[in-house]
Amino acid sequence: MVAEPSRPATIAARIDAFTDFIGRWASWLVLAIVLLMACNVLLRYLFDTGSVWAQELEWHLLVPVVLVGMTYTLRHGEHVRSDILYFRFTPRTRAVIDLVSALLIIAIALLILWFSLHYVQQSFTIDEKSPDPGGLPHRWIIKGMIPIGFALLALQGVACALSAAAQLRLAGRQH
Repeated sequence: MVAEPSRPATIAARIDAFTDFIGRWASWLVLAIVLLMACNVLLRYLFDTGSVWAQELEWHLLVPVVLVGMTYTLRHGEHVRSDILYFRFTPRTRAVIDLVSALLIIAIALLILWFSLHYVQQSFTIDEKSPDPGGLPHRWIIKGMIPIGFALLALQGVACALSAAAQLRLAGRQH
């Protein structure tokens, strides 16, 4: 008989699946950035022309890639960590490190989310736009990705904390 996964494990799995979905979506933006940059370079060097909005669109597309990418990277354990030390620790010690790290990620992500809300709201209120002629309007849209990105990071931090807590319980039973 196969045991059903616990509620925390189910929640973590759903968050992981959501992160994977969002990460795959964001990966398509990388292709869009590459194509846009190639077009901008070709227009600039072959036809001596270009547009400010197209150049600004490059970093407008890069922002969600970076903000979603940090969450996707955390999900797959590819974040910065001293693996040479980490993998020498016992499973229990690794679980403690993972749990503490996840809790710190949640706290930092929620702080950045909270402090960015005023920044986005201010941009929305004045309908901030590019200071450059021909630039993109509604800069608040791209600034709005900051709290969204950090909310996703906090959510993935919850999944990591739940998984680490489960590993810690498992490691505790083995001793």
